[in-house]
Amino acid sequence: MDEDAAIGRVGVWAKQWPLIAVRHQDSAGRAPKYTFFYPQEEYRARLLDPLAEMTHTGIGDVEVHIHHDGEGQQNFLDRMSGFQETLFHQHGLLRRHEGKIGFGFIHGNWALDNSLPGGKFCGLNNEITLLQELGCYADFTMPCGASPAQAHTVNTIYWAIDDPARPKSYDYGVPLKPGGTSNGLLMIPGPLGMRWAERLVPRLEKGEIGAHDMPNRYRVRRWLDLSPRVGSDIFVKLYTHGCQERHSTALLLNGGLDALFAGLKAECDSRGWPFYYASCWDMYQAVDAIRRGEDPVSTLAARQESVGIEKN
Repeated sequence: MDEDAAIGRVGVWAKQWPLIAVRHQDSAGRAPKYTFFYPQEEYRARLLDPLAEMTHTGIGDVEVHIHHDGEGQQNFLDRMSGFQETLFHQHGLLRRHEGKIGFGFIHGNWALDNSLPGGKFCGLNNEITLLQELGCYADFTMPCGASPAQAHTVNTIYWAIDDPARPKSYDYGVPLKPGGTSNGLLMIPGPLGMRWAERLVPRLEKGEIGAHDMPNRYRVRRWLDLSPRVGSDIFVKLYTHGCQERHSTALLLNGGLDALFAGLKAECDSRGWPFYYASCWDMYQAVDAIRRGEDPVSTLAARQESVGIEKN
């Protein structure tokens, strides 16, 4: 895509998202945050600046996305580390975490840890290890539904322990528990299961929103039923390919995101549950607070962060 077209896509978000965000509040009075997983190979400074501005005003965040296909370990490390440095030093994005520039991650084509047949769109059996060494605080790639890359472990926040000699080490893992220890790369998936209403034939729910599958109250209920729980806290992660025009038009201009937030509030109000909007970083902090045996809401309120949980 040429740069002018890309600037136009980002411009739609920069104009419309603040107008939507200001119309909605969670139980703590905070606006929603949208996390942009920006593809390394599409980096342009002019495209990151508007995203950084939304991040700095508290309604957005930027994390790391990459497409690669068999270029080798050193190429992957160089591209990833260079991108982390650029986002951090040139745009004021990401943050220091455990002595490194930390980042959340989504793998292009869902091919995390060489998980597709023939190693397509990856090529690194030790990718889980490399991500940890680079400073990845959590992976948000899953779910991908019918793809061979889909993990057998679903609707669970868990630790993926790498076997550097084999692909798809995240297929199974150790569930995160309150008071437990960290052990591997943290996997925070979105909801995956069946939708029984709306059509005569059931279909798959994987937390994707877009022009072909818009938010509604029934989907909100399925997200709350399927999404990972840690104790009494529910973590709802959704995704979209939001800069594609058909999706940005549906979500930003035709009321899709407004319907999502209104439906979430209505459903939680009906259940008597408080709810909290979050970036992926906020969600990680809430999960980690539970792991440490702390209350996620009070912990993050003290840090003036919004929390990615539903608590009942």
